[in-house]
Amino acid sequence: MTETLDLHDRLAQSLRSARKARGLSLDAVAKLSGVSRSMVSQIERAESSPTVATLWNLTQALQLDFAGLMEGRTRPGIEVTRAGAAPVIQRGGVRIRILSPAEAVGENEVYELDFAPGAALVSDPHGPGCREHLTVIEGRLRLVSGDEAEALGPGDVARYPADRPHQIAAETGAARAILIVQNS
Repeated sequence: MTETLDLHDRLAQSLRSARKARGLSLDAVAKLSGVSRSMVSQIERAESSPTVATLWNLTQALQLDFAGLMEGRTRPGIEVTRAGAAPVIQRGGVRIRILSPAEAVGENEVYELDFAPGAALVSDPHGPGCREHLTVIEGRLRLVSGDEAEALGPGDVARYPADRPHQIAAETGAARAILIVQNS
């Protein structure tokens, strides 16, 4: 009995970790796998014993090696997040698409920023030593970090302290950029 419980717990942990590592919600896994959201949730909580067919569908959706499921091994090779699957946040006229995997939160985070004309992304200080790296793809942006300010155009890259109040704003028209947040 203890061995069965341990097996369910390891299976639950492997599936939950794989889902979170890919930044997928329970709903997303349900859609990708054809397994109901409630069943995915029950399996992740070790409250249900899935059939082999259900496990197969989940491992395919999560890109896990079926044979190595209990060790939590993922398939070797390229990990892809499709354009429509990346999480998106709307904030102050800025569309923020999260490009980094969920496990990168608090370390190195990558975002695609789409600014509506005149939109600004205003941020409170992040943790001590945090730095941001901003690359302008299209349009013009004005960057303010503490008391310093810079105007940036396409191809410009700015690296600056983000452990103080900072702001990125579209100067004229729409703009696009890639932002990397590097926490220390």
